[in-house]
Amino acid sequence: MATHRPVAVSRRKIVGVTAALALLTAASVATLWWVGTRGLDGEQLVAARFDALKIGLSIGAGGGGLFALYLAWLRQRSTEADLDNRERTLDQQRVSAENTRLDATERRITELYVKGVEQLGSDKAPVRLGGLYALERVAMDYEAHRQTIVNVFCAYLRMPYVLPGADPTDDAQDRERIQEREVRRAAQRILRDHLRRDRKYWPDTAVDLTGANLVDFDLSRCHVAEARFTGAVFTGPASFESAQFAGQTSFEAAHFTTDAAFRHTRFTGSAFFGSAEFTGDAVFELATFDRSAMFESAVFGHNASFAAVHFAPTTNFEGTTFARRVPAEVARFLP
Repeated sequence: MATHRPVAVSRRKIVGVTAALALLTAASVATLWWVGTRGLDGEQLVAARFDALKIGLSIGAGGGGLFALYLAWLRQRSTEADLDNRERTLDQQRVSAENTRLDATERRITELYVKGVEQLGSDKAPVRLGGLYALERVAMDYEAHRQTIVNVFCAYLRMPYVLPGADPTDDAQDRERIQEREVRRAAQRILRDHLRRDRKYWPDTAVDLTGANLVDFDLSRCHVAEARFTGAVFTGPASFESAQFAGQTSFEAAHFTTDAAFRHTRFTGSAFFGSAEFTGDAVFELATFDRSAMFESAVFGHNASFAAVHFAPTTNFEGTTFARRVPAEVARFLP
């Protein structure tokens, strides 16, 4: 960054200008003294010489005054340049300090993030829990990293998982599965708590739980920007009551092992339930589909309720199977 150099006048130059002014004054007086008084005598001569002296001294005083004004202007300019340089230096120091602070913050975020992810990879459940809460703290403190942290949680939940008692195992392995189930429930609770507007809400958050094995999943009263549950397995009851999905939402080929509640749920974007399988009760009462509602080839293995549902004009139930009876609200969309 360019700086302004203060303008200074050396002592030698001041002495030189002063001497020049003195010589100019003397020369002016001498010239007027001899030339202006030529041919005069008596009182006229005295008066003329007195006037010559006054004029010469006035010339010297005027020149000195002009030089003094010039010196004052130089001092003012030098002072302004010095102040400007100081302000520039302070600005540079502030920018440097801010850059240092930002670098330190980014390093700290990176360290916390890496440590949290490493903890999630631990073979000990308490350490994995600690990693979840450490990453949650990063997301709470640094808004720009929230979606990244949510992506990490979703990736963790997408990892393969076998439920306790699903196949013959020894007691130690079953205990590990029980502990892992609690870690997964904690990850789900963190997502739920920060997708609710009455909690510490993280707005405009998207979740991708494609193929995830979700246990007692609850997104009731949550607001989600975009959601993918394609091929997900919901073990235990799944609740999406009064939730709002702003973007495209996919439950294609999802499997609900027990009841699924979508009461008062609103889908602002397109909603896809194609080939989804509902083993228990599926409740869509008072749900709203603002755009496409695609249920083609879905299977409802128990009771299905669509009472007072608002369907968009582009609604598809082609190939849908109802084990009990076809809801009256759905019948008009069947081929």
